[in-house]
Amino acid sequence: MKKKVLLMGASGSGKTSMRSLIFSNNPASMTQRLGATIDVEQNHVRFLGDLILNLWDCGGQDAFMDSYLSTQQATIFSHVGVLIYVFEVESRSLARDLEYYAESLAALRKYSPNAAVFLLVHKMDLVRQPRAVMLEKRASELRQASGDSEITVFGTSIYDESLYKAWSQIVHTLIPNASVLTRHLDKLAMACSATEVILFERTTFLVIATSSNSSSSTPSNTPTPPSMPIHSSPSPPSSTSPTTLSSFGTHTSRASILPQQDDGDPHKLDPTRYERTSELIKAFKQTCTRTREEFHSLEMELADFTAVLDELTKNTYVLIVVHDNTIETAALRLNIRLARKKFEELQSDSLLA
Repeated sequence: MKKKVLLMGASGSGKTSMRSLIFSNNPASMTQRLGATIDVEQNHVRFLGDLILNLWDCGGQDAFMDSYLSTQQATIFSHVGVLIYVFEVESRSLARDLEYYAESLAALRKYSPNAAVFLLVHKMDLVRQPRAVMLEKRASELRQASGDSEITVFGTSIYDESLYKAWSQIVHTLIPNASVLTRHLDKLAMACSATEVILFERTTFLVIATSSNSSSSTPSNTPTPPSMPIHSSPSPPSSTSPTTLSSFGTHTSRASILPQQDDGDPHKLDPTRYERTSELIKAFKQTCTRTREEFHSLEMELADFTAVLDELTKNTYVLIVVHDNTIETAALRLNIRLARKKFEELQSDSLLA
């Protein structure tokens, strides 16, 4: 099953950089070496089993945009599942960008009326004034330019977890019957007495689904301003044993999933925990690759919580977070092994649905 994802925006807005970061596992520091996109670059990314994302990265130079909206309109905008339009937050040509966007939206509604539309206000790290204020200002302008069309706006940067938040939400809309996975994650969470269970795609580490046991566990569509970048410099794991907290980096790991002690609720969870975990694990995997080690799993045992990250299926990883310190990591790993066959069946069934 193929899903067409259209990535558009002005030249230099950061489209290719974010694609490189999410799908090619390149660090943010490497994106400056990327050249401008010429016309349309197509990439087929196998995401879950037979689900293939057909990603069209469209060059943003005026000549290309004019061509997309005239002679190539039917080719570009037909059979689109998702349109991702990227706006540079401090663009000097915002009026022209909005004009191209409005024409693109009209073409999309003509050829792919059921496509979802996501607008990324990108390079939020460059904003000097309060980011929330700037994001709301841009979001208001984009809503006005979108007319009656339903849109979702995110503020993003390649230097923090905000990009993972946006792309996780985008990809989630493309997975058929994702709610079925969520229901079975709930069952796994109950079996493990877990606070939360999170399912990640294996290559990108984008969030596919989460359990809903925790009142704080459901991802929100409400855009939030990007937080400060997270820096991690973990050591490689042993090839013969699971990674431990000491080799992962204590302060950074705790920041990614440690609940915030607030209002007397010991399980009030950080709303950015999914994206921060995605970012950290990908950075850790890159470190393992550089040192010629292979990443398999991760275990963390702290006074506050226990967490196990392990392979669930050939396409996914699962993270189980438990606050009952009487539960051993071996029990969590056993439940993961017992659940593997069922989740392989669920992925196959949902993709064929």
